[in-house]
Amino acid sequence: MMKAMLSQPMAGKTDAEIVATREKTIKVLEEKGYEVVNTLFTDEWYSNESMKERGVVQIPLCFLAKSLENMSLCHAAYFCKGWENARGCKIEHAAAVAYGLDIIYEED
Repeated sequence: MMKAMLSQPMAGKTDAEIVATREKTIKVLEEKGYEVVNTLFTDEWYSNESMKERGVVQIPLCFLAKSLENMSLCHAAYFCKGWENARGCKIEHAAAVAYGLDIIYEED
């Protein structure tokens, strides 16, 4: 089965907005025949407290690194609206292009 990840802007969004966008996007990707690879890391290992205990200084960079690791499992990357204004999404996009993933953009 083909696998895809989603890249979505999160800064300034509530947890509810992030989850709603993810649920909608996962449905779209599954309808296209993709299995969705998780790029939202919410377990205790990724809590702010746990990261600080491990000495992580740049927490957003830690999340980006894990996202790029999970991108290695994917055939495609789906970019939600506003990706071009989000630092991490822009890096994920550049990696997806450089490594030849199929690129899917959220439609209006």
